[in-house]
Amino acid sequence: MNHLVGGISSAGRALPVIDGTRFLTSRSRGPHVWDQAGRRYIDTALGFGATVLGHAHPVVVNAVTRALLDGPMPAFAHTGEEEAAAVLTAATGSLSRAIFTNTGSEAVHLACRLARAATGRSRIAKMAAGFDGWYDDVAFGNAGSPEAEMRANERPWQRDTTLLRFNDFDDVESLFAESGDIAAILMEPMLANAGCILPEPGYLKHVETVAHRNGAMVIIDEVLMGFRTHFGLAGQAMAIEADLATVGKAIGSGIAVAAVVGTPEIMALSENGQVVRAGTYSGNPVATAAVTATLGLLAKQDYPAFVTRGDSLRVGIEQAFADAGTAVTTSGYGSVFTVWFNDAAPKSYRDAAAKADERRSFDLHAALRRAGLLAMPSPFGRMYLSTAHDKETVEEMIGMFRVAAASL
Repeated sequence: MNHLVGGISSAGRALPVIDGTRFLTSRSRGPHVWDQAGRRYIDTALGFGATVLGHAHPVVVNAVTRALLDGPMPAFAHTGEEEAAAVLTAATGSLSRAIFTNTGSEAVHLACRLARAATGRSRIAKMAAGFDGWYDDVAFGNAGSPEAEMRANERPWQRDTTLLRFNDFDDVESLFAESGDIAAILMEPMLANAGCILPEPGYLKHVETVAHRNGAMVIIDEVLMGFRTHFGLAGQAMAIEADLATVGKAIGSGIAVAAVVGTPEIMALSENGQVVRAGTYSGNPVATAAVTATLGLLAKQDYPAFVTRGDSLRVGIEQAFADAGTAVTTSGYGSVFTVWFNDAAPKSYRDAAAKADERRSFDLHAALRRAGLLAMPSPFGRMYLSTAHDKETVEEMIGMFRVAAASL
């Protein structure tokens, strides 16, 4: 009997048994992970996007080690927390104040609490099929749920959370016609967990404009996308004027850390005690050391070259399957994308749900794993690249996709 429930603490990390073997990671470094038998794989899960610099970057490891040796958990303020906040907010524009949390889910929870206090309203609207954490308030309408497709004429509600149809311009107007108690709209720069569905041109700006016109705030959830396509928030690169943003994953290189960033006026609600912020481990020395070291490295990265390598991989994947006589396309960006067994990428969640092919996605995962490449087994899974995936690694990956395409 397993003492660990299901053999794993977060269900999303489980991989299927292939050829009678369960996959367990023994170590990871750069673009690679090793299994319990010592076999090396090229990794495309990368801590679900958390290790943008690659696994166990030595600069980050050294910074975290120093923090551990100096004591990982003082009860009171420490010198590294303000330093990390300054480095982070230097890249987030008008969202110039930060509060550190331990996870992205916790950051979203705090951002919603701030928005409710600032507006005096109670309801949050999130994108149907978007993933904004696993807390009860927003763990509603996620990809795979019946609510996410929003097929009925009635808008789904769960307590104080409701849903919006991603890429539906008219639905934003309808939301505010139906309710005057919307505190904030919570949105991602793309629907990552629904298969990297990109926003239509002007859609996110439209959401922001309508929300602000109706007295609601905009929370942009950048736990996944922040610092992945450029040094800063993806939403700000799209000219979205958010009131609050959540970040995580990329800022800590695999160390558990996230943050809320916001305007000084909104964040003052926590400073003066109107909005509770707490957490024994929030902003601890190990986490903030990881943030400072990671962002120091990312600030020097050649992001265009990084994204271009990913785009070349996407082209190589599509060509590998075309040469094998199978139509495949990809959606997303060069550093995070989804492979679809279709000749066109989905533009809505309903389209994505119709195109999702569980069997073929599983077969692709199995074929790639046998070839030495780890990928998520779900049709909504993402393929991440890190800066450690150099040109030679990308070419090796394309070769593995050729082997997989031929075997399928």
